[in-house]
Amino acid sequence: MWIQDGVSHPRKEVDEPALPRQKRATRSLALLQGLFRHAAQQAVDIVYPPSCMACLAATQQSAALCATCWTAMPFVERPFCERLGTPFTHDLGQGLISPEAMANPPVYGRARVVARYEDGPARQLVHRLKYGDRTELAGAMGRWMARSGADLLNDADLLVPVPLHRWRLFGRRFNQAAELARVVADISGIAVDPLLLRRIKPTRPQVGLTRAQRAENVQGVFRVDEAAKAVIAGRKIVLIDDVMTSGATANAAARVLQRAGAAGVDALVFARVVTTQ
Repeated sequence: MWIQDGVSHPRKEVDEPALPRQKRATRSLALLQGLFRHAAQQAVDIVYPPSCMACLAATQQSAALCATCWTAMPFVERPFCERLGTPFTHDLGQGLISPEAMANPPVYGRARVVARYEDGPARQLVHRLKYGDRTELAGAMGRWMARSGADLLNDADLLVPVPLHRWRLFGRRFNQAAELARVVADISGIAVDPLLLRRIKPTRPQVGLTRAQRAENVQGVFRVDEAAKAVIAGRKIVLIDDVMTSGATANAAARVLQRAGAAGVDALVFARVVTTQ
């Protein structure tokens, strides 16, 4: 009821315009897809009960760590070295550089790390992803990387996964760094280019090599094609990899990208070997 000039008038009900047919169909399709995914996940959970991503113990939901592994996960939190991303044993304040970074400054600008690479859940996740064909683990690992590297991603224009040589890629069938990079790209909205940086020489595994041997092992292994330099020029790049040990691989890749015209190169990895600072 509404009143005009002292006279009461019945209120007219105004129907909202009907949604366009295409929009209604899209919503219905999205609802059906959501129901289907939920039903499919329930079916998978019945056939393959949810288990811990690291130790395979039973869990309440898939793509999760059990309570024991979550507690044991060696997450890297502040305070840490602003250059290397490695944690300090004591709180020395923000913005500090470790003695290692001062003695051997990296070619890349900054590194950020999710966890220390040591026996336990972090190593298990890396090995299951890389050697166990468990590419679905990249989802959770990539989400942690996006959180740990938020300050790098805020400044970044492009994500570049550290490439495998074509022979190793053929044997493994996927590049674990590229799988992680795609997840980080989806979360951050930053473009990823897995073909921008090429690994042109096969290298022996870095495990067991000294720092000097690691640097020599990756010398001259990366290349940027001439056509790719226009994409790189003036852009801030974040290198993505699963593990960093001495930083030799990241240094070699960063050096090539900088020579190709990158405005800056940072590194974001899931795990890093850490020495006491």
